[in-house]
Order: sequence, then structure tokens, then C-alpha cells
Amino acid sequence: MLTFISAIIILILGYILYGAFVEKVFVIDSKAQTPAITKADGVDYVPMKPWRIFLVQFLNIAGLGPIFGAIMGIFFGPAAFLWIVFGTIFAGGVHDYLSGMLSIRKGGFSLPDIIGDELGDGIKLFMRILSLVLLILLTTTFLSGPATLLQGMVALPELSFRTSAIPIVWVVIIFAYYTLATVLPVDKLIGRFYPVFGAILLFMGVGIAAVMLGWHATEMPELTDGLHNRQTNGLPLFPMMFVSIACGAISGFHGTQSPIMARCVTNERQGRIIFYGAMVAEGILALIWAAAAGTFFADPEAGVYGIDGLQAFAAANPGKNIAALVIDRVSRSWLGTVGGILAIIGVIAAPITSGDTALRSARLIVADFLKKDQRPIKTRLLIAFPLFACVFGMVFVDFNIVWRYFAWTNQTLAVFTLWAGTVFLYKQEHRATNRLPYPFGFMIALVPALFMTMVSVSYIFIAPEGFRFAAQGFSWAAYLIAAAVTTFLLCLFIYWAKRYDTQR
Repeated sequence: MLTFISAIIILILGYILYGAFVEKVFVIDSKAQTPAITKADGVDYVPMKPWRIFLVQFLNIAGLGPIFGAIMGIFFGPAAFLWIVFGTIFAGGVHDYLSGMLSIRKGGFSLPDIIGDELGDGIKLFMRILSLVLLILLTTTFLSGPATLLQGMVALPELSFRTSAIPIVWVVIIFAYYTLATVLPVDKLIGRFYPVFGAILLFMGVGIAAVMLGWHATEMPELTDGLHNRQTNGLPLFPMMFVSIACGAISGFHGTQSPIMARCVTNERQGRIIFYGAMVAEGILALIWAAAAGTFFADPEAGVYGIDGLQAFAAANPGKNIAALVIDRVSRSWLGTVGGILAIIGVIAAPITSGDTALRSARLIVADFLKKDQRPIKTRLLIAFPLFACVFGMVFVDFNIVWRYFAWTNQTLAVFTLWAGTVFLYKQEHRATNRLPYPFGFMIALVPALFMTMVSVSYIFIAPEGFRFAAQGFSWAAYLIAAAVTTFLLCLFIYWAKRYDTQR
């Protein structure tokens, strides 16, 4: 219990103290007109109230990410708590704030254009491809999870495919909803109903936390239990845990979502609560579900540690979506019938709403690339339907495989966003006519960029879907390669910075 409560307090203090520091480093202009005002089109650029934008942003970036990722991350042990807390404060919060504020500052740019504007046209093209791949993978993962949960509540005809049973009718129903949410003006469906779903998701988290603290406090994992790797599959804690817990600490997907809400913000001073604050709220939600998954399967009388019980539960259900099963069991057992239904609705609504905003973001990225006016609904539909077809085809791929590829693509996109933020902050600091309050402020983005580069590169060589160095006993080689790539990028940044200073 002490670990969990301390983590919550640190996250809140992180928002208050470090969030304010990040805002000062960025140097907001509260008098500048935002794209929501200068480019208002009634479709994507629509002014909205800050509290409404916060709840929509929270729901958009949350989905199943901080829940599924946190549940999968706690398999590694209590070390997951440290990554959720410090990853949220020093990496995820900075990443989300910069992606949102840079979109505002650059006229509502989508993420590939934000990154390309700082790192070059070649990177911009690569980011467009990577972003679309990520959004398609994410929509697939956020479609399979709720479809499975809905099938458990209301059984509809299934389509058997290989070893998986796909609830095809629920998939079609969700797709019909996706069509509306992707093409309708942002304030008609997303801005009107998503704050309600966001509130339900928060209620769910608070309910789970209250039951856990009230009746299961002594069974909760603690840092004093040890920070060693508790995974039983032989994979190392670094970098695997740092990729498994994506949305609960740092997620490149968030960078694709921030521009959607950036086009609705009416003042730059709203950025900290909307972007950094939503990330902290997501971190708190991830903490709750990591603790719940690590607590629920404990059996004090039998001397079973919660995480060991979770490992045994996963082993007894091979090939199944373990995170979805854990969510269902925890919600129904701890919150009762009514609370469980509300909790399940929250868990279903969150990924569905993140899935449709992922498709909306994909539509905007393609539209920006093709320079297509999005006011005609026909144009929106022509862009959206090919994206739908890609997602529908991916639904029939095993969920666990899709999740692993999504997780790596997700963190790699975050790496590029942090490097773009580093370059922007460096340029801002060195072209300022007046002395900025914090010299070397670009370090708030550079340090997490270096760390996440190590994570992303080493994952390629260690993960089962990569070069499998860990399985061959060569993990050390993966770390050396990752360190070499990270060092090279740091040297490249230093070289660019020196040239930038001499050419100003």
C-alpha cells in the first residue's frame, strides 16, 4: 500500500512542479491566437471549453493502453511502478505537452509535419508512413479488446479463424460507429459524448483503487518485494518492460492524438492541464491497474504472491487475451454487478473512442499530405474507407502479435517526437532576443529522447519478433548496438547544434 500511495502523490507533485517547469521552458504566449480561432472550419478546427478538451484528450490517449500495458507490465514485478511514475513525469508528460503545444504553435500541424518541420522532409515522409502503420495497428488492438469484452456480455455470432474466434458482428457494429466518429465534425460526437466516457473511465479507476486500498491493502505489491525481473518467459526487464508499459508512461500514439485537440484549444496557457495533465491522469490509471492485477490473484492463506498468482492465471489461459480476462474478473469481483457493468463500459468505451480518434488522426495525416479540403464529407469518406479496410484485415491477426508490433512502433514514434522537441527547444533558446528563464531547457526533451532511443533500438534485437538476441544469449550485444546508436544520435545533435549556432 505504501508504494502505491507514494506513487500517486509523486505523480501529482510531478504535475504541479515539473509540469510548471516544462511550461516555463516552452515559453507560452497567452496572447497569441490559436489555430482553433484563426483556422476555424466547423469540422476539425473548432473552439471548445478547456475542461471538455481535457476529458476528450484523456479518453483519446487512454483507451486500453494504460490498462492493458500496465497489466502486462506488472508481470515484470514492482519495478513497473517506478517506470509508470518517472516515465510519466519526465518522458510521457513532456512528450505529450510538446506534441500538443507544437501543433498549436505551428498552426495545427499533424505529428508527421511537426517532426518533419524540425528534422527534415525525409524524416517527415518516414513519419507519415510510421504514423499510419501505428494508427492502423493501434485501432486493431483497440478493436479486438472491446469486441471480445462485448461478446462476453452479449454473445453474437462468431467467425472462426485459425485458433481465434472473432466476434465479427461486434466488429461490424464498432466499425459503423467508427465511420460516424471519423468523419463527423469534432464537436458533434467526440466533443459532446466523450467527456462522459472519460468521466466513467476515471470513476472506474477510483472504484478499483478504493476497493483495493480498503480490503486488499496488505496484499498489494511493494518495492520492498524486490525490483528483480519476475517474468517467467526469459525476457529481460530492460527493454521489454519499458515497451510493454507504453501508454501508462510514454506513448508515441499520444503525439498523433494531441494535434486533434490542439485544433480546439483557444489559449496556450490551457496546454499544461490538457496535455501534461491528461498524461498524469493516465499514469495514475495505469498505477491502479498495475496494482490491481498484481493484487487480485494473491492468496495469503496459500502463501501465493499476487504477481505469482497472475503468472499462474496466464499460464492456465494460453493463447487468450489475458489483460481482457483480468479486467473482467477484477471489475466484476471488486465492484459488484452495477459497478462492474459501469467499469466494463468504461473499459469498452475507452478503447473504442481511442480507436476512432486514431482513425480520425490517420485521416488528417493523409489529408494534410494530399492537401485535401476536409469540409466536404465526401472527401473525408474517400480517405477514411481505405483505412477502415486495412484495420478490418488486421483484426484476423493474433492479438498478442499485433500488440507487440504496435508497442515497438509506438515507442519508436515517441523517440522521433522527443528528438523533434529537442531541436525546437534548442532553436528557441538560441534565437531568443531576450534571455530565457532556463538555459539548457532543451534537456527536458533530450534526456528522455536518449533513454527511449536505447529502449527502442535494444528492443529490436532482443524481442521475440526481432532478432532474438536474448534467446541466443547475446543480450549484451543488443545493448552495445543500442548504446552505439544512441551515442551516434547524440553526437549528430551536437554537430547540428554547433552548425546552427554558427549559421544564425
